[in-house]
Amino acid sequence: MTYTIGLLHPGSMGSAFGAQLRACGHIVLWCPDGRSDTTRRRAEHAGLEAEALPELVSRSDVLLSLCPPAVAEEVAAQVAELGTAGAGTIYVEANAVSPSRVQRITDCLALMPVVDAAVVGSPPVGGKYPTLYLSGPSKQTDRIAELFVGTDVRSHVLGDSIGKASALKLAYSSYQKVSRVLAAVAYGAAESYGVADELLVIAAKRTRSYLAETDYIPKAAARAWRWGPELEDAAALLADAGLPDSLMHAAAATLGRWDGNRDERLDVAEALEALRGERDLDGPS
Repeated sequence: MTYTIGLLHPGSMGSAFGAQLRACGHIVLWCPDGRSDTTRRRAEHAGLEAEALPELVSRSDVLLSLCPPAVAEEVAAQVAELGTAGAGTIYVEANAVSPSRVQRITDCLALMPVVDAAVVGSPPVGGKYPTLYLSGPSKQTDRIAELFVGTDVRSHVLGDSIGKASALKLAYSSYQKVSRVLAAVAYGAAESYGVADELLVIAAKRTRSYLAETDYIPKAAARAWRWGPELEDAAALLADAGLPDSLMHAAAATLGRWDGNRDERLDVAEALEALRGERDLDGPS
């Protein structure tokens, strides 16, 4: 079955998604109003059909929002201002925004069913296969998953609760993106002191991600009393090298949540409770 999808808007990710949908025979619309020449070229290259926003909304079976996260609510509000033009159209909020923002967007678009979605991975070009995570009412999520059958986008339904997809995306991003920032400042510090090559040798010995090793969370809690002061010295190192030190101070403050758990044998749940401030930080009597 052929669907009409309104794409908001064809950036690098959106245009790649649009091209995948076009290759499956779907009609993909985009709105050129206020868009840059770069966006126009992307849309043309992907074979998208230009329409003014009111016509795009009224024609579409699905609206796919893939825009900078900072303007996600603004884009939804522009659609909502059109009133009944898109009543019944499925709105797929696929930006990296918090569950609370997705809920505000859902409330704003009262006339439309909203699917909470999140893309994990690179744009689907050159043999790359991102996953589109979906959460929300099964009738709508199943329909969106159906759209991407036969494309390089892998869909995965998480359940019927709005917020699950966005929470998964930001939980992953909080590690993936911040770890890259940390890598930059760590390498910068080592480079400043002429030991960058040695740092890379040490780093190359480890191949797994700590994110996949949840059993290390209680170990971190038990050692936090030693690690916090070490990171404060790491902050001083970065400052001396002319690099930002705020992440180190923030990490040390976070470790401070575990100060009362010195050398305790916690399980993962107990360590997370303490991190949230839900356990007695003075430890057992």
